[in-house]
Amino acid sequence: MPIPPLSVRLRRLIKWSIIVIVIGIPVGTISAGFLVALNYVTDVREENTWLILFLPFAGFLIVFLYKKYGYRADKGNNLILEEYYRPSAPIPWIMAPLIILTTLLTHLFGGSAGREGTAVQYGASVADQFSRYLSFTKKERRMVLCCGIAAGFASLFGTPFAAAVFAVEIFRIGKLRHQILLPALIAAYLAHVTCLIWNAPHTRYPNVIIPDLITTDVFWIVGLGLLCGITARLFIYSGNLFDQLSRRIPNAYLRVIIGSILLIICTICLGTTKYIGLGLPIIADSFQQPQALYDFFIKIVLTTLTLSIGFKGGEVTPLFFIGATLASALSLYIPVDILLLTAVGFVSVFAGSTKTPLACTIMAMELFGLPVGMCAFLGCFSAVMISGRKGIYGSQRNIKFWSKSER
Repeated sequence: MPIPPLSVRLRRLIKWSIIVIVIGIPVGTISAGFLVALNYVTDVREENTWLILFLPFAGFLIVFLYKKYGYRADKGNNLILEEYYRPSAPIPWIMAPLIILTTLLTHLFGGSAGREGTAVQYGASVADQFSRYLSFTKKERRMVLCCGIAAGFASLFGTPFAAAVFAVEIFRIGKLRHQILLPALIAAYLAHVTCLIWNAPHTRYPNVIIPDLITTDVFWIVGLGLLCGITARLFIYSGNLFDQLSRRIPNAYLRVIIGSILLIICTICLGTTKYIGLGLPIIADSFQQPQALYDFFIKIVLTTLTLSIGFKGGEVTPLFFIGATLASALSLYIPVDILLLTAVGFVSVFAGSTKTPLACTIMAMELFGLPVGMCAFLGCFSAVMISGRKGIYGSQRNIKFWSKSER
């Protein structure tokens, strides 16, 4: 392929520099505001636990908003995947304000959900508005979407390198399109720095110091990764099961009301609010002391139920909760340091559920320190290998490296 003239390359550089800047800075600003608002509604809910009783009304409002204004936006992350594989029309701009508002409603009134889906959706929505005014090739449209996803993910979690890899890897496991990776990385760092400038409240995790590993330690880490992969399968299965059960109620309003009542009953019976919302205090505590062995399972049930009946947010922070509490509980039986086990579990269930092992390995290094990289690599890839072809995103396409029985 002949090299384009210098003038063409300069125009392309200027064009994409502007695009990346106009994506990264606004998305980072949105993330900063969203993080502040999310912390605020969480504090309000914890100080006024009676708000959980109004969860059915919040669910009713969310369903109404998406029916009235949502158009295609109700597909969420799957819409972004579909537009990447088969471009048809720009992602509706309404996706960004809708997902932010409905996620805050979900958390304020006691739904068990995350925030990654929100960041990915408003990042992609903001970025894809360029396609309304500029003529993009299929490849360029994909670059724009990846930049938006990377910017949203990086600014929300504070992991720009992992965000860039996630934005590319999520579309097809095992393949990194290097020409897309660089603009995605720049957009991620711009959004991350912007969010830091706004002094957004990011969660801090402990640095994990890796002792001299012996062969048995490596086997334990791989074993933990396999258990995390099975847990990811359980999460995916639970989500599909609740989706099927909820569809037996054809009326979306009735569906969300009945599901909300079930969530309220579960929360009251459990006698604690630690399983609703993001669960960040429990994640932090998992690094310090072993958690109950049933914590991860309760979070699976409540999160998949919350999302299947119509509430919004995401799965990633609940997956962090599930992986961290599972590994922390197993530290009583596995002769490996609890900090290391919890860090590996934290990212491995996420990797198995999203089929993004490389991004999750890099995320572990960004959150817990570079030394954790090899153990995270072993845990994440073990989890993905046993978690099956299906992930939490139904429209995701994966390279078929599993056994024939999985195809």
